[in-house]
Amino acid sequence: MHTQQLAQINIAKLLAPIDDPLIADFVADLDRINALAEASPGFVWRLKDDHNNATSFNPFNDPLIIVNISVWESMEALKNFAYRSDHVEVFMKRAKWFERMQTEHLALWWIEAGQFPSAEEARDRILYLREHGPSEKAFNFGKTF
Repeated sequence: MHTQQLAQINIAKLLAPIDDPLIADFVADLDRINALAEASPGFVWRLKDDHNNATSFNPFNDPLIIVNISVWESMEALKNFAYRSDHVEVFMKRAKWFERMQTEHLALWWIEAGQFPSAEEARDRILYLREHGPSEKAFNFGKTF
């Protein structure tokens, strides 16, 4: 049994409000991609609301910034989902729905197994990474700890 698991937050800034027709294709695919994540080997948990996604969470006080927060058994499991599953097809279309981020939009950190981060804790990790760079507190795929 793993004693530590990998938490991640990734954020994106929508080009229009979540209910705008410009974003409709993205919203229509959320359930499928979230189900794919949950069925992926190594998936542990994801932040979700009553609509089975995290689009209602607003830890950055900006309704155009949406968050994805999840926990995985390992770095390899997260990478396999993100870059070697059908998630890639949505990832490749991101420019249709999201602004290009000029700052860190992903943060990773290790947590005790069975613990799950709040939206505020995850926000703080990405802000820490932006300010201090990769460390044990928050890192990215380019520099892991």
